[in-house]
Amino acid sequence: MTEIREYRDEDAPSWLHCRLLSFFATEYYDDVVVKRPTFDNPAHRLVAVDNDTVIGLMDIEIFPDRATIDVLAVHPDHQREGIASQLLETVVPLLQVDVLDAWTRGDVSANEWYQRSGFVENFRYLHVYKSWQDDADGFETPEGLGKPVNAFMHAPISLEDSMRARFGRVHVCRQYVRAL
Repeated sequence: MTEIREYRDEDAPSWLHCRLLSFFATEYYDDVVVKRPTFDNPAHRLVAVDNDTVIGLMDIEIFPDRATIDVLAVHPDHQREGIASQLLETVVPLLQVDVLDAWTRGDVSANEWYQRSGFVENFRYLHVYKSWQDDADGFETPEGLGKPVNAFMHAPISLEDSMRARFGRVHVCRQYVRAL
């Protein structure tokens, strides 16, 4: 029986395990954390728990003008069971703002879930990764350091073609918004 509740400190190991495994098959596969992030603003930190094990999680940070889904993850063994929707349905009545937003990349299932859940795409930009295999021309480093081996950058969507021509890993990052 799945229970939706607020995160507890003792959930930390299974929270990390769930987040890590849920991201493996996505464009966020390397967004690895080894400690649960904290927030500067108020937040709702919900978990879906089965037999004391986190199988889904949703962290939402609350700002004066909106709330933002910081992370949403469902363990691969429990995906397509409605857990993400249960987490969303639980948190929406708790939010005292007019807008909930979220950011995601090109994963079809994530984009389809946001659209089915009443979100609309509002904005796009690029996440650009420079690997050791990509040309380092144009990159500057402090004196005494070599050219960057790896880098993560943001770019406007208008540069998508040129970024894809130069770098091997480019993702479209989408902001979804839902009026509450």
